[in-house]
Amino acid sequence: MKHIFKSGRFKLIVGIIVLLLVGMLISAVNGHSESAQSSVIGTVFAPVHWVADKTADTISRITKNAKGDAEYEKKIDELQKELGEAQNQLADYENLKTQNELYKQALDIKDDNDNIHFVNASVIARDSADPYCSFTISRGTANGISEGCAVLYGKYLVGVVKKAYPTYSVIETIINPSCSVSAYDINSKELSYATGDSTLARQGYCKFENLDSNTNVTYGSIIATAGVGSIIPKGIVIGTIRDVRDEETNIATYGVIEPGTDIKSIDQCLVLVVDSAESEAE
Repeated sequence: MKHIFKSGRFKLIVGIIVLLLVGMLISAVNGHSESAQSSVIGTVFAPVHWVADKTADTISRITKNAKGDAEYEKKIDELQKELGEAQNQLADYENLKTQNELYKQALDIKDDNDNIHFVNASVIARDSADPYCSFTISRGTANGISEGCAVLYGKYLVGVVKKAYPTYSVIETIINPSCSVSAYDINSKELSYATGDSTLARQGYCKFENLDSNTNVTYGSIIATAGVGSIIPKGIVIGTIRDVRDEETNIATYGVIEPGTDIKSIDQCLVLVVDSAESEAE
């Protein structure tokens, strides 16, 4: 008999009965209509339900977030693609706008010279070691360009073609001492030439060289090409005079020219090509 009371099965039965009695007591006190068995089972398994509910909620949240992230990333990809297309269109528009503006500014030169045409080109390379800002453009002899052709940015002269190859050309700028262009002051009509200077080039300037000591060239005078020779026509603006100075080595005077555009920052240009007599005959 004592052996029965000490057995594990007996203890299990007693434990169940105790839990049922506790459940009945709780139910009676709280006035719940549920059965004692339900109350006990609910009490015993409440922690398990809590853990299960929390786990389910977490899984649901993770799944939902994962789905949301995937859709979000997809939307970002779509927006980035649209943005890229819009930026490309904007770049094309800005390039076209710049080209139109360059042509518009150069129309007066074209009107005065029937035997010329312009070739639009992009700046594709620069020599960072060159203090005179030489650069390479995307057009060459295949486009009718030859050495000595004037290179413009709008209505302003920026240099001349130094070397022309079939598909590209090297440009020598007007601030280079080796570049020399016949020029005149459009107000006083004084004629001389514009060339580069190693000292002035540091400021991006060039010279209106070899003026008389009693020159009428003054601050603000506009200097343009004189058209001496057939390859660079008359009337292309080079820049304006910032200062008039005396030469240190002789009695001559020179004007400091500020070019009409910032040569080192241009990314497009126009090459002025003089049409040949054969082309005009055709």
